[in-house]
Amino acid sequence: MEAFFEKYLQATNQTETILYTGSVIAVKGLMIESRGPRSMIGELCAIRNSRGQNILAEVMGLDGKIVKLMAYGETKGIEVGCEVVASGHVLQVPVGEKLLGRVIDATGAPYDGKGPLEATAYYPVLASPPNPMTRAPIDRRVVTGVRAIDSLLTCGKGQRLGIFAGSGVGKSTLLSMIARNTDADINVIGLIGERGREVMDFIRRDLGEDGMKRSIVVVATSDTSSICRLRAAYVTTAIAEYFRDKGKDVMLMIDSVTRFAHAQREIGLATGEPPAQRGYPPSVFDMLPKLLERTGTNDKGTITAFYTVLVDGDDMDEPITDKVRGTLDGHIVLSRALAQERHYPAIDVLKSISRLSKRVSGKATVAAVNKIARLVALYEENKDMIIAGVYQTGSSEGIDEAISKHQAIEDFLTQREEEPCPIEETLQKLSALAEMPIDEAEFEESPALDRKTTAQLVKEVRRDAVADANETASENPREESQGSSYE
Repeated sequence: MEAFFEKYLQATNQTETILYTGSVIAVKGLMIESRGPRSMIGELCAIRNSRGQNILAEVMGLDGKIVKLMAYGETKGIEVGCEVVASGHVLQVPVGEKLLGRVIDATGAPYDGKGPLEATAYYPVLASPPNPMTRAPIDRRVVTGVRAIDSLLTCGKGQRLGIFAGSGVGKSTLLSMIARNTDADINVIGLIGERGREVMDFIRRDLGEDGMKRSIVVVATSDTSSICRLRAAYVTTAIAEYFRDKGKDVMLMIDSVTRFAHAQREIGLATGEPPAQRGYPPSVFDMLPKLLERTGTNDKGTITAFYTVLVDGDDMDEPITDKVRGTLDGHIVLSRALAQERHYPAIDVLKSISRLSKRVSGKATVAAVNKIARLVALYEENKDMIIAGVYQTGSSEGIDEAISKHQAIEDFLTQREEEPCPIEETLQKLSALAEMPIDEAEFEESPALDRKTTAQLVKEVRRDAVADANETASENPREESQGSSYE
């Protein structure tokens, strides 16, 4: 009986009995200014336009008695004098197991026409990252189903990586491969600033029915307001946090962080912030780490995160790219040159790095990866001489091996979009390619769990050094006493 009344009690508790109101005094571009109501930054308000419709808006700034708002929808029908009613709460997203298979918008409302969401709780969209002292260590491998990543760029559960590329190089396709083939419990996907056409393409063509069953998709297309595109990233993260708190291993994918930054740039400039690096206001560089640090591990579960970054002009040193790369635990660089050669996925393994790969890979796997990486680097360093026919076979044993295995390595690193590759198959192919045996024990989720830490190894080295010194000191007096007896 209590369960029946629970939703009504929840609705009653969320109802504000005292309403604070104000009125619109100006509309300046993206920004709506009102005198009142009494409110706080991030609070939701309803603007009642001339047609009697309520338009959801969020408080973005305060200037004395002037409240600066930004609407989640169209501003049509808003005029001077329209009533503004404060809600008394910030944006919250409905969460629960019933969200699986659903598509929602930036406010947490259903976007797929399948009826209202059945939520078991509400999570705040704006939240703090987990305490660093309570984060669980990353010691388990996550399987993406992409050979190039699972072998040369192995990721751990709770790791955060960026996928960096220019437009049209295959970021979204790579995300879809990961979403379909990962061994994570749940996918939470945020499509931020995407073209409207690409939303259904991704859901129907890339995810498919099976992938959608264990996925939740948050959508804010390119034609939505700046605040929608901004908050969609936070909504996506909040949903992932709920499942992490339930002890799940979550795969979070946001496409793309660049459009999130563009949305905040539009908002920041509209509120009067001064432009800084390449027109981005300071708030953009303050928000990025606060968003990215919310993922990872806590004391209950994990969020493995992949963020795509649209590299403006293929410039890897542009501000957003540089900031995101310095915040995350690794980066996967997609090369336009490889894409033009129809090498898919177009991952440049020499420019990419997974900072935690050795922590979640077995010793034999690490050795095999190092060998393949050296062969790829050797070939690239001498590519011009090899193609021009200047290099003479036999001049270098390493280069000879790099040439002989070049095509086999290319075949290993390329993969069809619809081709899944289990971790066992990936490591077996890696073993054959490197001609180094990899024990089946390293196929497990935590092959490096019993590996000693750097601190433990240093302690052992010091202990051995002290033992050797003591042994040497104990031997010297005997030698001296023997020498004196001979005299």
